Amino acid sequence: MISTEVIVYTVLVYLLAGSIKGTVGIGLPMAAIGISSEFTDPRMAISLVVFPVLFSNTWQVFREGKIIQTFKSCWLYALTMMIVLVAMTFVTARIDTNALLFVLGLVIFTFAVTGLWVSPPALPDRFDSIAQFLGGSLSGVLGGLTAIWAPPIVIYLMAKRVDKDAFVRITGVLLFLGSISLCIGFWQAGLLTGSSTLFSIGLAVPTLLGFSIGEILRRRLNSQRFRTLVLLFFLVMGLNLIRRSII
Repeated sequence: MISTEVIVYTVLVYLLAGSIKGTVGIGLPMAAIGISSEFTDPRMAISLVVFPVLFSNTWQVFREGKIIQTFKSCWLYALTMMIVLVAMTFVTARIDTNALLFVLGLVIFTFAVTGLWVSPPALPDRFDSIAQFLGGSLSGVLGGLTAIWAPPIVIYLMAKRVDKDAFVRITGVLLFLGSISLCIGFWQAGLLTGSSTLFSIGLAVPTLLGFSIGEILRRRLNSQRFRTLVLLFFLVMGLNLIRRSII
């Protein structure tokens, strides 16, 4: 049974996480899971993000359009990611809590460092298939363990040197398909119980409300500066989760 205090804290966390995603287009699971793990079991924090991620990514991908055309450009990445992600959810159900915290912290920390300071080398077209396979596999592993599979996607698209519109469309499609796999995998692995499923579905409300707030903020704030602040926040959060897993 989830306590009232945890419910209130979690709703506020998802309102914030949705606002971050609405403003900069990324960061929902990282913010939601990273903060929630401070006051609840990390396995519970990961399971609760399933439906907010699914609903918000569904909203994002259908608003961007050109779904079939976009899927054709990244089908190998998507297929590999979905298969590996479902398989890895069974590992999440059995992994030690401290190990889970460490992996979660490392993923968030790496994503922040990549976004702040690292620019991957350009990827030649002849290596695109192998890059999609490797990137999809890595996304699947991270997604199954932590419900965060965006970092390899971002690195792959940065290496591809795609334009801003293509970046948003491809990210949206891959996050949407990953969300479906996450739901299937977590359900089969027994990580979605009756109460956590209902709570996760309910958390879509503050998430989408926050997303709408974030879209308003995006038009009024310096989005690049806000993105930098969010990444610095993730950097500290990732280091703190690693510290907790060790201590």
